[in-house]
Amino acid sequence: MAIEDVRKYFKKYDRDKDIIELESSSATVELAAAALNVEAGRIAKTLALRSGDNIIILVAAGDAKIDNSKFKAEFKTKPKMLDADETFKWTGHRVGGVCPFGLKEDIPVYLDISLKRFNTVFPACGSGNSAIELTCEELENYSLCQKWVDVCKNWDV
Repeated sequence: MAIEDVRKYFKKYDRDKDIIELESSSATVELAAAALNVEAGRIAKTLALRSGDNIIILVAAGDAKIDNSKFKAEFKTKPKMLDADETFKWTGHRVGGVCPFGLKEDIPVYLDISLKRFNTVFPACGSGNSAIELTCEELENYSLCQKWVDVCKNWDV
């Protein structure tokens, strides 16, 4: 089970007990925001994307949308979402619980600057009813991200 992989991952940081398992679904930004009683932007949604021949993980604020022109400028290609089967194959997490922790494959992780306006954010933890509250610095450290990028829109309006 993917949440157990994430729990093992966080155990090495002594943060495994900080994983929140919700009674209701957190599989979408809206559901997660309601279940955690926070604004949608604080949900750190994790997207599994194809960037040319490469697979990448992008974590962005829940209220942000990918800006195709910014993405192309950063990654030199258009973004393409992986389908549910591909997402599971590459990440080991099912759609609704995808996160940048405990990944099945060594996939580069990028964090979008849309997250930086919050003191803490809530990424999923491998299941459709889990999350963990992290500062942006903690998210950067635990996700082993390559770098912060500016590839989203509609979050700063």
